[in-house]
Amino acid sequence: MNQQKYNYKVGEVVKMKKPHPCGGDRWVITRTGIDFGLKCLQCGRQVMIPRPKFEKGVKAVISEGKG
Repeated sequence: MNQQKYNYKVGEVVKMKKPHPCGGDRWVITRTGIDFGLKCLQCGRQVMIPRPKFEKGVKAVISEGKG
């Protein structure tokens, strides 16, 4: 089984399965690596989550990053 993983980039906007408590479900990626840094596009809150939890929670990539 050869499963391709998507290569997420800083600046990409992603839609998550679960909404943020503010009601927003779109996030911009601010950091990649072992942990992902995300910023809510509705309220501006920044969070860090582990890569496996991030990859499991992504529903769609809304816009491509710049780079």
